[in-house]
Amino acid sequence: MNQTLTIRGFTVDSPLLAAVIALMVVGTIMVSSASISLADQELGDPLFFLLRQLGALGIGCLAAIVVATIPMNFWFRMNWVLLLGAIVLLASVFIPGLGHTANNSTRWLDLGPITLQPSEPARVFLVLYLASYIVRHQDDLSEGFVGFLKPMLVVALASALLLKEPDFGATFVLTATSLGMLFIGGARLRDFAVSVLVAAGLLAALALTSPYRLQRLKTFLDPWADPYGSGFQLTQSLIAIGRGDWFGVGLGDSVQKLFYLPEAHTDFVFAVLAEELGFVGVTLVILLFGIIVYRALAVGPKAAKLGMPFHGLVSTGIALALGLQAFINMGVNMGLLPTKGLTLPLISYGRTSAVITLISIGLLVRIQHEVRQAAIRVEAREKRKSRR
Repeated sequence: MNQTLTIRGFTVDSPLLAAVIALMVVGTIMVSSASISLADQELGDPLFFLLRQLGALGIGCLAAIVVATIPMNFWFRMNWVLLLGAIVLLASVFIPGLGHTANNSTRWLDLGPITLQPSEPARVFLVLYLASYIVRHQDDLSEGFVGFLKPMLVVALASALLLKEPDFGATFVLTATSLGMLFIGGARLRDFAVSVLVAAGLLAALALTSPYRLQRLKTFLDPWADPYGSGFQLTQSLIAIGRGDWFGVGLGDSVQKLFYLPEAHTDFVFAVLAEELGFVGVTLVILLFGIIVYRALAVGPKAAKLGMPFHGLVSTGIALALGLQAFINMGVNMGLLPTKGLTLPLISYGRTSAVITLISIGLLVRIQHEVRQAAIRVEAREKRKSRR
């Protein structure tokens, strides 16, 4: 069965494209459903969030098409520029007059008509940089600790800037993704194991020594201890998911989104989806994310076999970051993980998240195209040899 779609000589992975389009459709519907009452009461425009999300998806699709036309070798050569860009983006939120603070977090840049969350593009830049570093320093990485330590110092700097915002969820995703890429890229098991233990210890210490993070942890362990205070958001999310049962209460008929569930159209839109579409809808969304992650991970071994390690590492990094973010958001909504403030890619309302996620998909499309073309060339050479 042919799983590729050819558009003017450019091959696109059909399952990946179908899953992305399906998630965008589901996300658009759920943002509309979850935000319409809030937008009408607070802004006097029931379609306010929907129209802005549609605009972000349109920009993201155009950006993805542009990125898909750029050869991966360009990103490989731009490694130091990407690293510098990531650090500058993460530090820029602390510039007076430029950083925007909301809910006690300074995670956004106020650029007049638009608001940008720099951690989103910075994480993609760092994935590209790490993939380039691993390819350029393969021997150092596999033979000594210094080769492993250098990129981890970069990750530590980026993590420190993220924690200063603070953004614990993004820090975890970045750290886990980086460690995964370095391990797959050839890092020694003992270096990887030690780094995992150190990172886990530091993150645990930060969670336990910070009053508001400790409160979140206590709330996660027993949200019903204070259902109208610190546990209100999680208990309302659990009520929404419980009401959904197998097939949901019906699209648009959620009760929890009617000013009971805070952040219903952003961090907790998954709970509204579960309430309105039930277990069936939740399973569909999980399967769609699974398809994207699987198709991205599947490129890695093929790229390595063809002598294209950079392509494989980038696709693996994107898969890890996207999969981790989706897993954490769903886990938070279901009370399996402490609140992290991460959106559900392509489902939650979030313009920066939507654009950057689609740009990441554009990178995956380009990687798959180049790997497929390389495989075709290798196959053609082998056929010519066999005929001689």
